[in-house]
Order: sequence, then structure tokens, then C-alpha cells
Amino acid sequence: MSPLLAFAQPWALVLLPLALLPLLAARRDALAFSHLPWLPADRAGTVLGWVSRVLAALAILATALALAGPQRPESFVQRTGRGAEVVLLIDRSRSMDERMVPADWRTIDPLNLRYQAQSRGEPKGKVARELLARFVAERRDDRFSLMFFSTNPIRIVRFTQHDAVVQAGITAGGIGRGLSDTEVGRALAAAIAEFDQRAYTGSRIVLLVSDGGARLDAATRQRLRTAALRNRVALAWIYLRSVNGPKLDTPGEAAEAVPEVALHRFFQTLPGGYRSYEAEDPAGLARAVADVGRQQNFPLDYSERVPRRDLTRVALAFAAVCCALLLALRALTLGAWR
Repeated sequence: MSPLLAFAQPWALVLLPLALLPLLAARRDALAFSHLPWLPADRAGTVLGWVSRVLAALAILATALALAGPQRPESFVQRTGRGAEVVLLIDRSRSMDERMVPADWRTIDPLNLRYQAQSRGEPKGKVARELLARFVAERRDDRFSLMFFSTNPIRIVRFTQHDAVVQAGITAGGIGRGLSDTEVGRALAAAIAEFDQRAYTGSRIVLLVSDGGARLDAATRQRLRTAALRNRVALAWIYLRSVNGPKLDTPGEAAEAVPEVALHRFFQTLPGGYRSYEAEDPAGLARAVADVGRQQNFPLDYSERVPRRDLTRVALAFAAVCCALLLALRALTLGAWR
């Protein structure tokens, strides 16, 4: 448990006893009079005299505290919101630099669709990063972790409540070009492992954004099932379908030879729950991201970091107010008999 108040220069606290000096009896401002019983009782003057002494003591006290550099230390407060702990697992392979079909793709001749996508469509990775950045900005209570992957997973941000850090990481994903290979199994294992040794406080999800699949061996499948069950993690896959790419719900045993279909069918066996979304254009991707946001909106306990607060200016301002009041009282004080 952190203290309520800390000091940057605690040695200055030795000056605090000086605040007692104005409270000591002093006769510097006393006025001589021939016979004191002749004077009427001056209750207001007595009160103002003690008020001026107290103000002077408070001014010295506040100045000494300001010299000590008072501050409220950093702390953590337990809060309850609505949201989830989300690992953003984003494909950064070379295929994500390809372009999505334009919004009016349904009106285009299928024979001309690929050409139209290459000339008018937006890069899949760019569209995904923009929508995920908006998704992060709109979900204030969520805790995000960010990973990119191609041949290997690359952790960018651990779980954090600072949206600006996640936004910067998402933006950095657009630098350079990706590699040709996509190791989904290794990346998904690393994403689920982000929840290891982390207290369960609410809904957990890995949001996979990728345009490709993979055929996982039996050992990798079992490892992923065990990890998902242990950490109670759900999976959502936003599949960015390329032009003439396979559909995830393709029926038949022969479809198992298609990596995307095989991966989709394996995901359906995971114990933590699974949702898939096929997005062919930016509008479809936006709908998928919005649906994930609606699904992951449960009570979530989290620790909010309260940053350190410097109280030096507050102490100086209080001392200045006390001095100003002292000057005002001084103007009302009788300096000599007239």
C-alpha cells in the first residue's frame, strides 16, 4: 500500500517548527496608553489578531511544505467496467499488402474484378489497422495487447490501459513490407500465452485478423486446445477474403485440403468459444469489427493506474492566499493613535 503523501526533498520538513513563531506572544505592534481600563473591550481586534497569527503560521507551514516537494504517489485503483481483455493478433505477411475489392464490387464483371481490386481497392493491412485503431479508441474499459506475426509472432505491446501506446503500435505495423510465410499456429500459441500468470478478471478474447490459413499438425492442435482451456480464452477470426479466395463454410471432406477451411474447422473445436467473420471489402471488415465489439461487452474488473501528482503548486498557492489575507488585515490594523 503506497503512502498518501510523499516528499521529493524531505529535509525541508525541518523548517516546519518555524510555523509556531507567529503564535508566540509579541509586543512589537502594541500601542501605549495612559490607563488601560479606560479603553473599551475590543473583541473584533482580539479575533483579528489571532486570525493574523494563524494566517502567518499557515503561510510559513505551506511554504515549508512547498520546499519539501509534496506529491501524491502513483497508485492503482480497482474499478469495474464493461469490456474484455483483448489480444489483437494481426497478420503482417506480404499478402496483407494486397488490395481488397472496392465497395461496389458486386456490380463489377467477375472477369474484371481482380483488375478493379488492384487499381481501386485499398490495401487489406491499411484498412484493418484503421478500423482496429477506431475499435481501440471506442473501448475505454478494455485492456489490449498487440502482436503482429508472419513467420514468427512479434509482441508489440503487453496488456495495457493506455490507448495511445496501442494506437502507436498499430500505426507502426504499416512500416515496411511483410514476409511471405504465415505461421498461424505459432502466433496463436503466443497470443494465448499472453494470459498466462494473469488473474482472470472478465471476458478474454484473441482477435485474429488474417487473410490466410494453415494446416496445423496434431501436436500444435493439442497445445492450442490445452492453452485455450487453461486460460479460458475465446477466439474471433476476421478472415480477409481475397478475390476468388476460398469461403470458410465450403462443405465436403475435400475442402479440408484448403488451409483456410481446415483452420476454420479446427477453430470450431476450441473449448473457449469461436466466431468467424468473412470480410471481402472495407464495409464487411467494419461490420465484423463492430460485431466483435458488441459481443465482448461483459463486466470486467481492472486496475486503473492513477499517476503521481505534484502538490508543490497547491502549497505555494495556499501560502500566497494566506499572505494576501495578511496584507489585507494589516491595512485594517491601527498603527498609531490619531
